[in-house]
Amino acid sequence: MREHLFKPGVSGNPKGKPKDKTPATLLRKSIAEAMPDIILTLIEQAKAGDVAAAKCLLDRVCPTLKPQAMPICLPVNGSLVEQGGEVIRATLAGQIPPDIGSQLITALSNQGKLVELEELTERLQRIEKQLEARE
Repeated sequence: MREHLFKPGVSGNPKGKPKDKTPATLLRKSIAEAMPDIILTLIEQAKAGDVAAAKCLLDRVCPTLKPQAMPICLPVNGSLVEQGGEVIRATLAGQIPPDIGSQLITALSNQGKLVELEELTERLQRIEKQLEARE
C-alpha cells in the first residue's frame, strides 16, 4: 500500500491560500494606486489632441447612446411580398428609419424561409405517406 504525504484530514497547506498575492490582484492594486496619475495623463493627452485618449474619457463619462425601439404601425395583412413592399414604401416616405426598414426586410426574408421550409417538410411527409401506401 502506498504511503500518503499528508495525514488524512490534515491540510498540506495549513496557512491556506495566500491572500491578495495572485497576479490579477496585484495588477488591480497597482492600477488602483496609479489611477489618479493615469487619469491626469489621459486628460492632458486628450487636451493635446489625442483622439483615443478623448474617446476613452468620454466613453466613461458619457456612454454611447443605445438605439431605442420605436413603435411602427404598418399593415400586417397580405403576402410577405406585399408586406415587404409596405416596409420599403414607409422607409422611402421617411416613416421608418432606414436601419429599421432593413431589419424588417431581413425579418420578412427569414420568415419566408421558415414558411418555405415548413411547406417542403409537409410535402415530403405527404410523399412518404404515398410511398408507404404503395408498398
